[in-house]
Amino acid sequence: MIEQLKFLIDPIRIIETFGYAGLFIIIFSESGLLFGFFFPGDSLLFTAGLIASKGILSLPIVVALSFIAAVAGDNVGYSFGKKVGPKIFNKEKSLLFDKEHLIKAEKFYEKHGSKTIVLARFMPFIRTFAPIVAGVGNMNYRTFFTYNLLGGLLWAAGMPLAGYFLGRVIPDVDKYLLPIIGIIIVLSVAPTITHLIRERLLSR
Repeated sequence: MIEQLKFLIDPIRIIETFGYAGLFIIIFSESGLLFGFFFPGDSLLFTAGLIASKGILSLPIVVALSFIAAVAGDNVGYSFGKKVGPKIFNKEKSLLFDKEHLIKAEKFYEKHGSKTIVLARFMPFIRTFAPIVAGVGNMNYRTFFTYNLLGGLLWAAGMPLAGYFLGRVIPDVDKYLLPIIGIIIVLSVAPTITHLIRERLLSR
């Protein structure tokens, strides 16, 4: 089981094994399915762009598929939240569901409103639960869809482009891929950690 989970969070192995299909499924799942919170969305998109710089993948296809998957995943999350409603907050924590992440997403949504759908794209865990919370909160669908398109475009295009241009500028950058992915993960998690630390300090 542990080895299977390691495989699911290794962006290089995912792309090498499943190619475009794996990229689409992972981005779709992480964008709006309850169990998608542990998938490596940021590092997967960056790695796909880096691999595209070597000519192994097509950058336009990577960006297009990622954008469609991200927007579609968020729509599924929104629909699920709207259908299930507040009942989801009574669901017990399990291997494929972390109630704490849902509550954090709700607090983030309460603080930032509609723009949460854009900001959450760049925050692990929160991006999975933000569309669900928006559905639970009955956010106007047209408003949600507009922010969903904007956030999906910025994230699905920005991360692969960053990987692509880094791969074009720095020779043999793939030798340092694992440290780079580690930095991306740290940077993507940093805002959430900073927010939690600040909340604890203020509550004292």
